[in-house]
Amino acid sequence: MKAVVVLSGGQDSATALALAIRKHGSGQVAAMTFEYGQRHALETKFARSLARRFKVAMHKVVRLGFYKDITHNALMSSGDAIVRKEGSKCPNTVVEGRNAFFLLAAGVWAKELGAKEIYTGVSEADFSGYPDCRESFIKAQQKAMRLALDYPIRIVTPFMHMTKAEEWALADSLGIFDVIEKHTLTCYNGVPGAGCGECPACKLRNRGYREYLAAKKKGAGI
Repeated sequence: MKAVVVLSGGQDSATALALAIRKHGSGQVAAMTFEYGQRHALETKFARSLARRFKVAMHKVVRLGFYKDITHNALMSSGDAIVRKEGSKCPNTVVEGRNAFFLLAAGVWAKELGAKEIYTGVSEADFSGYPDCRESFIKAQQKAMRLALDYPIRIVTPFMHMTKAEEWALADSLGIFDVIEKHTLTCYNGVPGAGCGECPACKLRNRGYREYLAAKKKGAGI
């Protein structure tokens, strides 16, 4: 096995999966999905569907049932309104340390499989301000994982400096535009495709979608 992809079922991870497969081939790529009490748990169903669609060699769903015992946020509480409080760097959907848990688990599995790369769809160019989406975190996490596992793992972040419009353009160039548009779930409220249109994830996705299509119509590059 060459790579493990952290696959949520949303736009970013699905596009990252396509990139990993383009590089290594589907038979050399495994995917890992996490259930951690998220209100949009339907994304797991989409992740399973994407894993089948892209014919990954292996797909593992990992349950982190403890998460609700150690932190509270709107993403794991369906009764909380999704808001960004005045003066806050990010909305109340931030799940503290989520990517640290995800990447470490993926790294452990990658070592078990003999894979040297972990793909994740995080970005600091066009995101909601989450601290564990920053490049500085990814570099620190990679260093820590190499020490913890004594293994030369590499965390691949193809969208770190890419806007959502650029990501839509990439999906189009990969021939998966329709898959990303219709068969992914990014919405925090669990609405597939274009989503609810109101949560932070939908606003980012849909703004990039409109920007890319407008540029494509004009014949301009992204």
